Amino acid sequence: MARLLDLIESSEEFEWDEGNQEKNWKTHRVTTQEVEEAFANVPLAIAEDTKHSLQEVRYWLLGQTDMGRKLFMSFTIRNHNIRVISARDQSRKERSSYEQTI
Repeated sequence: MARLLDLIESSEEFEWDEGNQEKNWKTHRVTTQEVEEAFANVPLAIAEDTKHSLQEVRYWLLGQTDMGRKLFMSFTIRNHNIRVISARDQSRKERSSYEQTI
């Protein structure tokens, strides 16, 4: 996990796809600001998403916003930038797993 956290910390910025950004808002009411907060706050739970890493390496991350909203995010790293694919509230199972990292 430490290597994956290094990957995030070495990223230069977020790269937003307009379609994914709109989908995250319309479907899950998650803003780009909330996603960026969740990446910056601790604790984080992160792992490679091997199930969805067919064309490029993807990861998932469990984190929380400054207001304590717990989010699940899937993302990839492109050209040293974090490219968020999807963001939503954590499921009950994910929240339980995340809270064990605290």
